[in-house]
Amino acid sequence: MSISHSPRDKKDRSVRRKKHDPYKAKGKLREPSVCRKCKAVYHKGRWTWDPVPLDSYDVVCPACERTRDGAPSGVLMLTGEFVAKHRDEIFGLVRNEETRAKSEHPLSRLINIKDQDQAVFITTTDPHLARRMGEALHHAYHGTLTFRYEEDEDLIRVTWDC
Repeated sequence: MSISHSPRDKKDRSVRRKKHDPYKAKGKLREPSVCRKCKAVYHKGRWTWDPVPLDSYDVVCPACERTRDGAPSGVLMLTGEFVAKHRDEIFGLVRNEETRAKSEHPLSRLINIKDQDQAVFITTTDPHLARRMGEALHHAYHGTLTFRYEEDEDLIRVTWDC
């Protein structure tokens, strides 16, 4: 069992320049705003699943934009024999983590699950969700978990091998 980080650990990341996230609003949105695709509500500076107000402004939330553009903020790569043998269990755990995160944070969503060569790639709209999924898999099944924050992108790459 091991968890490793890239050479730039949490302490280092706070020092580096922040990369501008093109999916974050340039300024405050008019309130209340509602995403025309998922119906998330932007109110008091945050996205929620509150009931849609009658006098709301029509927008597309950052999570729906990332999903539409195929532009993840988190990538989780699953490798190893265990993954191939226990796909249904693993995908169930991953989807449960998304459900939990999305209920509190409407912008935390799974974009795609894709088989490629000897790995499964899971993309998310939020870096915290990819990390949370990796940590949940590591907690449940052990294996090796690594994180790498990309310097020039608003992206985390999480790898779990078991």
